[in-house]
Amino acid sequence: MRVLLTGASGFVGRGVQARLLADGVHRLRCAQRKAPITPLVGVEYCQAPSLEAEADWSQALADVDAVIHCAARVHVMHEQAADPLAEFRRANVEGTLRLAHQAVAAGVRRFVFVSSIKVNGEQTLPGQAYIADDVSNATDPYGISKREAEEELLALAAEAGLEVVIVRPPLIYGPGVKANFLSMMRWLQRGVPLPFGAIDNRRSLVALDNLVDLLVVCLTHTGASGERFLVCDGEDLSTSELLRRLSAALGRPARLLPVPQALIERVAIMLGRRQLSQRLCGSLQINMDKTRERLGWTPPFTVDQALAKTAAHYLKELSR
Repeated sequence: MRVLLTGASGFVGRGVQARLLADGVHRLRCAQRKAPITPLVGVEYCQAPSLEAEADWSQALADVDAVIHCAARVHVMHEQAADPLAEFRRANVEGTLRLAHQAVAAGVRRFVFVSSIKVNGEQTLPGQAYIADDVSNATDPYGISKREAEEELLALAAEAGLEVVIVRPPLIYGPGVKANFLSMMRWLQRGVPLPFGAIDNRRSLVALDNLVDLLVVCLTHTGASGERFLVCDGEDLSTSELLRRLSAALGRPARLLPVPQALIERVAIMLGRRQLSQRLCGSLQINMDKTRERLGWTPPFTVDQALAKTAAHYLKELSR
């Protein structure tokens, strides 16, 4: 099977590349905006069009059997667009549908779409985990655009017979992770005291290797077509516990101060950081029973194994 991977140079895309090359089962074509500095043996590279409604994917899709679509407009830290939702729709809805329609025309059989748990919503109440078939409660432009892309893809699948599989991950971590997770590792490695020792929430995360494993399963599993799946590591952690276990992986003591959660939330709101407070203090739990039962899948790596691999990579990069 020849697989076209979009977003190949991104965090998830690099993980998919490594896994498919290691397996040696499928032929891999990677669509990238820029040619790789060091091309990998066994990978066929092609120029990736921009994610827009006018993009021409015909060359990238030639002789392709399946697509793993990782490319997307993701969270923009300092959004400059006058209408952010329109920009997210242009890339994540119109661009994705352009690719999918051309995939149908090219005879592609399966289309694995990396969506987001934000389609379900931003947080869960205690003891109430999201399930794959919940009614969407997407609230931000990114989540809304992913929900609309899912709906359009499933409509196309019903019309044209394309085997669409949708995977919604929560926060993804692993070697090379950036953003807030990288900031946490920096704080912990430097021994910075953090006021997060008393946070009693529960959050589902997913290690990059676990997500990639599920995406590979979704390439061929007969029970995956036409379905939405949630994915996580199978162990929910409080922010406090995550920091303690990440500190242990880094070989550093966790200097966590037991500041009351309510005080952290009030200060964050005063500073205009409500969303950051929500991520640190709020809960977001995932029930992936459907993924386990329909696909017979369980995460191959534990949280501690994945944290150890993430920390080792960070420390290696730090020593260079």
